[in-house]
Amino acid sequence: MFSDESRFSLQSDSRRTFIWRAPGTRYHQENTIERHRYGGAGWLVWGGIILGSRTDLHVQSVTMTGHIYRDVILEQHVRLFRGDMGAEFLFMDDNTRPHRANIVDECLQSEDITRMDWPAYSPDLNPIEHVWDMLGRRIAARQPPPTCLPELRRALLDEWCNIPQDQIDNLILSMPRRYERKLLEEIVEELKSETDRHGLTEEERHQILDEIEQHTEIPKIPRDSVKTITIPRLELLAATVGARLCRSVLSALQ
Repeated sequence: MFSDESRFSLQSDSRRTFIWRAPGTRYHQENTIERHRYGGAGWLVWGGIILGSRTDLHVQSVTMTGHIYRDVILEQHVRLFRGDMGAEFLFMDDNTRPHRANIVDECLQSEDITRMDWPAYSPDLNPIEHVWDMLGRRIAARQPPPTCLPELRRALLDEWCNIPQDQIDNLILSMPRRYERKLLEEIVEELKSETDRHGLTEEERHQILDEIEQHTEIPKIPRDSVKTITIPRLELLAATVGARLCRSVLSALQ
């Protein structure tokens, strides 16, 4: 199960204003408008998605705490799915403080719920982030739009149920591709910042980048495609990055 929280407010932050400006003046005061991402009254929501199903949407007005997370989210939502799915159930949540409270860890252990290892600062990997985008667009498209908190709450609950399950399933199934892209980005950044440290010449670095950027699905790369790369150097790089893609490149070259 992929889970997450998001906040929806009556004050939309998605409106865009287009202006003409001179090059290099993007952040000048006359060309900017102060806007608070979560300005105005709103609701904090939590949801979980799996292939073929989803949890009920939990809506609350207060900040998430470890006790609320344990007593409401885990006990009233996650535990039910764990009971239905059995030992194959895996639970994903991010590394925010309420999720990592001791009482939460104890609850997961007592309920025999296995938590996925999740990289820090990687919200783009979580498919439910895109579900929040869907939900936000559906709320924004409602006519008339919600004008008060009770209307917004009803709209959130209705539109959560109305999101087609096949769209959610497609997002979950695209997870491996997003994970491969994340590994690619890590490798590319490591190569850019650690060229001197690993002793790679510019030519070698660009050869590796050319090969890796062409393959996001971890393919078998022909042995003769990067003949000039020194394998021990790439092994050091793989150890530093810890990326599966690097190991695949190595196995293809050996």
